[in-house]
Amino acid sequence: MRIPVSWLRDYIKVEAPIEQLAHKLTMGGLEVGEIINLGNWGHCLVGLVSDVNPHPNADALRLCKVTSGQDEIEVVCGAPNVAVGQKVCLAQLGSHLYNTHSGKHEYLKSARIRGVVSEGMICSEVELGLGSNNDGIVVLPEDAPLGMNLDEYLGDTILDIELTPNRLDCFSILGVAHEIAAHTNQVVNEPEVNYLESGSPIEDLISVSVSDPDLCPRYTASVISGIQVEESPKWMQERLHRAGLRPINNIVDVTNYVMLEFNQPLHAFDLDKLANQTINIRRAEDNEYLDTLDGLSRKLNGEMLVIADPKRPVGLAGVIGGFNSEIGSGTQRIVLESANFNSYNNRRTADSLGLHTEATLRFEKGLRPELAPLALRRATQLIHKITGGEVAKGIIDMYPACHEAQFKVTLILNRLKQVLGMEIAIDKIEEALNGLGFKTSINQVNIIETEVPYWRNDINIEEDLIEEIIRIIGYDTVPSTMISSPIPYHHPSPISETKDQLKDIFVSLGMQEVISYPLSSIDELEKIGIPTIENPPLRLANPMSSDLEYLRPTLRGGLLSTLAYNQVHYDGPIKLFESSRVFFKSDNGQPQEREEVAGVIAGPRFDSSWLSPQESLDFFDAKSIIVSAMEALNITPDFGPWNDISFQSGRCAKLTYDGLTIGLMGEVNRSVGDKLNLKPIPTILFELYVETISNISEYLKKNFQPFSRYPQATRDLAIIVPSSIPAEAVKSIISTPRLVQHIELFDTYSGDNIPTGTRSLAFHIYFQSMDHTLTNQEVDRAIQGILRNLDTEVGGSLRV
Repeated sequence: MRIPVSWLRDYIKVEAPIEQLAHKLTMGGLEVGEIINLGNWGHCLVGLVSDVNPHPNADALRLCKVTSGQDEIEVVCGAPNVAVGQKVCLAQLGSHLYNTHSGKHEYLKSARIRGVVSEGMICSEVELGLGSNNDGIVVLPEDAPLGMNLDEYLGDTILDIELTPNRLDCFSILGVAHEIAAHTNQVVNEPEVNYLESGSPIEDLISVSVSDPDLCPRYTASVISGIQVEESPKWMQERLHRAGLRPINNIVDVTNYVMLEFNQPLHAFDLDKLANQTINIRRAEDNEYLDTLDGLSRKLNGEMLVIADPKRPVGLAGVIGGFNSEIGSGTQRIVLESANFNSYNNRRTADSLGLHTEATLRFEKGLRPELAPLALRRATQLIHKITGGEVAKGIIDMYPACHEAQFKVTLILNRLKQVLGMEIAIDKIEEALNGLGFKTSINQVNIIETEVPYWRNDINIEEDLIEEIIRIIGYDTVPSTMISSPIPYHHPSPISETKDQLKDIFVSLGMQEVISYPLSSIDELEKIGIPTIENPPLRLANPMSSDLEYLRPTLRGGLLSTLAYNQVHYDGPIKLFESSRVFFKSDNGQPQEREEVAGVIAGPRFDSSWLSPQESLDFFDAKSIIVSAMEALNITPDFGPWNDISFQSGRCAKLTYDGLTIGLMGEVNRSVGDKLNLKPIPTILFELYVETISNISEYLKKNFQPFSRYPQATRDLAIIVPSSIPAEAVKSIISTPRLVQHIELFDTYSGDNIPTGTRSLAFHIYFQSMDHTLTNQEVDRAIQGILRNLDTEVGGSLRV
């Protein structure tokens, strides 16, 4: 929000240095992002054109003599509106101006133009940075002091305030003035809104009805006749420019001026373009159309609120006016509207049409109904003053749910002390609140009743008042004190802790964490093989785009898309993981969330080097990562065969522990890779179910056990088993004896010298006792027991 200080001075004294004022506002919650100094032109003065003659060598140029009261210089000027007797902006040599040819600010130098030396310049709005008009020079008022420096006469300072959405009141000049008044112990001088009513009664000129008071709590209007649409006064145009708005004509400029002043959007309709001079505020009909002022024809629906005459809509309430009731050069009578509209409906209408205006910026945040008549009278006063039109007697004020009583909030001093940890004197509290425009009264001991001012929509509860008080008194006055009660016991979340542990482990194993959108599309889900017809994903009620329409039921899509992007830019090994939630429907049809950690690896096993073989990462690289992660959580997972449409057949495994499924891993199906533009190399993806892993890990937590003081005994066994028997099953049988501490599979073989339909599995087996050194006989007995168990359970035998 751009706040010109010269405009602020209409309502309040601004005497402190601007930097100090900006600091106070920032510390009070209104961050001043930038202080813009309009001016610093240097040697620019108010000049008087004393003579204008043709240029001897150019028909479009003039030779102008301009005096500053002391010196007279000759200036070459090409502006069509220059004339003798005008007060102008005279830039002398050395002035700092905007050069329209180079697009930069430069110092003015003497120049020879078509053979004539120009010792200065008569400036336009663009060259001074006052506006966008470059068609002619700036003509100053006749009472402009001759010879006065332009920095003093036209200069200004603009506070660019970065507002938070809750401070709707400070989207206006008066709102910021009230804020400054509270910080500087002043009273805001609000503009008077008196004007002469000399026309017919307004009821004879316009008929207004509100069909949907739930969407339009208050509607006010005035009628002004005998107006002439033309440019607004220069002072108003300058203020609008400095506040960031473009002047249009005197009627529209007044509505924008009052919107910036009071924060209440207004709109003017051409009364003679309204059928039967009648207005009805109603819901639009489905498939009804409105040609809006931006030149587009917009399709409406029954949830949108329109301003309509008996034949058609003439405006979209609180958003934009209609082309069919636009103020034009022939307009003589206007209806000036100032209304209050439902904030939720206004926001939904603006979002659905993609049409966000200065009006919706304010209405969607919830203006107070009391603002409407105040802004209406102010705008009516200014139009009457500027155009000399005739104002009808009275105003229309449709307020079905009229609330006569002021909105009040009670403040209990004990609650203030409880929240802030400090006591504040009642007189200081009242001073802070009164400075902000609140009316206070003390009806009981330690209880202050406050009436909330009409421009504040964000004060609803006691804590809001406490925040206002400490903002004004200063956050730096809040003392550091001990809390009055014990610190609550921290209840850890096992699932969150497990997820954090897994993230740390994967990072330590050389993987990189990625974050992708939790939203997906049917197209992306179908590419990775997720069925969407039999089990459709959860759809958002108001998706922002078709690409982000559904809550993702898996992390696979985001991970594989990220992998595909990185493979375009990098040829080395890529190891990525993501930790987040997935969403799906439970058995009873209700939405459900699940924490998952998923990872993907692809590319060469090592960076390109003559020292390293160029082998690709494969299934067993991913398995080693998972085993390392699970062992850190005291879990030894089992890997069993599984089928999943996203993975290559025969290259997918389900991870289980004690019959519980804890994850899935496998090589991504080539057809999935082609759809996602993955490189034609093995891509291994895994996903882990955090809640199940967390529950198992909590159950398996152990206290520290001392290491054995006695040496290990190692034996290698090669076992012949049927090819259908998984290595994990054999490993589980071998680990049964008490003396077996660790097992490693180091070789598999099938082919010559062993029976058809079998394979050889070779294991390192480590034996160790906690209380003595093992003898060969003890180890041999353990091996014999292992061989008997293998023969009994899986038909295994020792390979010799």
